[in-house]
Amino acid sequence: MKFTNQQAKEEHEKAAKKFSKEDLSNLIKNNEALKSKFKNNKNLLEYWEDFKLLFSLIKDYSKGVYTQIPWLSIVSIGAALAYVLSPIDAIPDFIPIVGFIDDAAVFAFCIRLLSSDIEDYKNWKESQSDQLTSDSRNGEM
Repeated sequence: MKFTNQQAKEEHEKAAKKFSKEDLSNLIKNNEALKSKFKNNKNLLEYWEDFKLLFSLIKDYSKGVYTQIPWLSIVSIGAALAYVLSPIDAIPDFIPIVGFIDDAAVFAFCIRLLSSDIEDYKNWKESQSDQLTSDSRNGEM
């Protein structure tokens, strides 16, 4: 069974229309459930590193640590993760083998859609890490 890019886009848009700041908080609280979905399904496992990065991004955004991203991009990430979390979607998760194909397609669509924002966040995250390393070296002198 193939889940097309067009279907992924449509499912993503449907999920994004309903997404709120409360939904963002709920996603963050459901960290373990999301981790489990990504780690325990071969269709999602290939996106494990992307998931960790995007989850870190929405946590940093919700804490006010990283706000250089438009709310619409946060909505896109949140909608994609909420879609993955929901057992009832275009292809229900309980269907063996194919149940997570749509989840992976929606998540991959989100990554492609936000590639520039994701790259900006990665660069910011690296600069924060570099700054911490530099500060700790200077403090040791």
